[in-house]
Amino acid sequence: MRTIRPATAEDAAACAALYAPYVDGTATTFEVEAPDADEFASRIAAAHEWVVLVDDLTGEDVVRGYAYAGPYAARAAYSWSAEVSVYLEVGLRRSGAGRALYTDLFDRLQRRGFRMLVAGVTLPNEASLGLHRSMGFTDVGTFTQIGFKLDRWWDVHRLQKPLGPRGAPGPLR
Repeated sequence: MRTIRPATAEDAAACAALYAPYVDGTATTFEVEAPDADEFASRIAAAHEWVVLVDDLTGEDVVRGYAYAGPYAARAAYSWSAEVSVYLEVGLRRSGAGRALYTDLFDRLQRRGFRMLVAGVTLPNEASLGLHRSMGFTDVGTFTQIGFKLDRWWDVHRLQKPLGPRGAPGPLR
């Protein structure tokens, strides 16, 4: 059975292992060295929200994907905004798993009072653009040749999605 639940420090090694191929072989992320489990545990603890998609067919949770939200920017006026990302096991792409993770994550963020989500997609990546647009993100713009990885320059497209009502926000929970 597949479930989505909040991530814990015990999920850090599995998340790190799932993420490593993206670091080592793609420009999906601009990290150039795969973080270890300790670094992932720190990231999970510092995130606004972090959820994992797990299979528990064997009696143990096996992490198949994750989604998280962290600060968009450090200034106080950005407190109600979050930057989001989702990563899946390679075989789960285009399976609905990304949508399920994002739906759960966005519900959690909205309940806590967040008002704007931001995402960045390294181009080309039609699957990721399609997921974000289908989840209600709108295009903001493209930073051209902003990152250098794998011996070339990459563009990053930015998108945003409003959450909750406009107007003066309340405190974050």
